[in-house]
Amino acid sequence: MKEIMAVVRMNKINDTKKALIDAGVSSMTALECLGRGKGLVNMDLLKGAEQGYEEAIAQLGQSDRLRPKRALFVVVPDKLVQKTVDTIIYANQTGKSGDGVIWVMPTEDAVSVRTSESGDAVLDEF
Repeated sequence: MKEIMAVVRMNKINDTKKALIDAGVSSMTALECLGRGKGLVNMDLLKGAEQGYEEAIAQLGQSDRLRPKRALFVVVPDKLVQKTVDTIIYANQTGKSGDGVIWVMPTEDAVSVRTSESGDAVLDEF
């Protein structure tokens, strides 16, 4: 089994949840978070903005460096990993910076708190 963690735009979380449910992945956890990608700040623009140059301020924008995002956590059997990743991409891809990122990580085990079952059987519960 694998854990898939995705960080996506706030306004795309409902589309993502619906797409995952339609794809047969119904259990997930979503959290609000702050983040940024690898986009670099042009230091000349930053210096200009600090000195009060209006053009530099306009190019930097008025938003914080960390932007509101959603972190989505899904644990799926190995056979559903590619389908889950493809579904998240489909629901979130706009072609613009900030679409998000997906990590796929091995998960050794899962245990149901309610039934004490473990392994892939736990994933069938959701």
